[in-house]
Amino acid sequence: LTWVLSIVGLVLVVRAALIPIFVKQIKSQRKMLEVAPQLKKIQDKYKGKKDQFSREAMSRETMALYKRTGTNPLSSCLPLLLQMPIFFALFSVLNNAQRSLPGVGPLNTELAHSFGNATLFGDAPLHSSFASQWTPMLAGEPFNASVMIIAATMVVLMTASQFITQLQIVSKNMSPETKASPMFKQQRIMLYLLPLVFAFSGVAFPLGVMFYWLTSNFWTMIQQFLVIRNMPTPGSEAAK
Repeated sequence: LTWVLSIVGLVLVVRAALIPIFVKQIKSQRKMLEVAPQLKKIQDKYKGKKDQFSREAMSRETMALYKRTGTNPLSSCLPLLLQMPIFFALFSVLNNAQRSLPGVGPLNTELAHSFGNATLFGDAPLHSSFASQWTPMLAGEPFNASVMIIAATMVVLMTASQFITQLQIVSKNMSPETKASPMFKQQRIMLYLLPLVFAFSGVAFPLGVMFYWLTSNFWTMIQQFLVIRNMPTPGSEAAK
């Protein structure tokens, strides 16, 4: 439990540090909404034109619009990208800890051994994953059912929290102009695609890493709820 709480604490520190970046992301999204009508005009202008010249002209005009208005369609990915090094670092620490390899700084051999051998409910090692128990189960060999039950529960919670977060945005926090744009279609695809990514990739991650991911998902869900409630998109159902 101590190591799980340490992972949860890590999430809270990282996500709290990313709040200024998140605020910038919201402002950037607002700007994207403002330029959506102009972007649609450019797309309508070249609609049905599939020749190389038209595609290059459309790309130039789109980039010029982004530059003129100071918008960036990739800014919404920034908080996620900044978290990825920490996510993979934790994955690496868990893999090394189960072999009692020391980390950097305070994570000496003794602590690494403690982390590597830490178990939930005295039976489910934090370094184990659903996939690691699946193979022996199919082969009729001894496997840890506790790991599979905990991992499966966490995958369901991760998938549900991701879906609810995306659903809040798509159903309540988009203006009619945005819903009429191609960007909305992409958002609808992401509504169903991202939870599936969590569901399939989650089974391969150690329980310790999944605790990081699940806590981060819950933070995002609550944060998104507060943003929609207090700073709704102008013209959206949330604003009304």
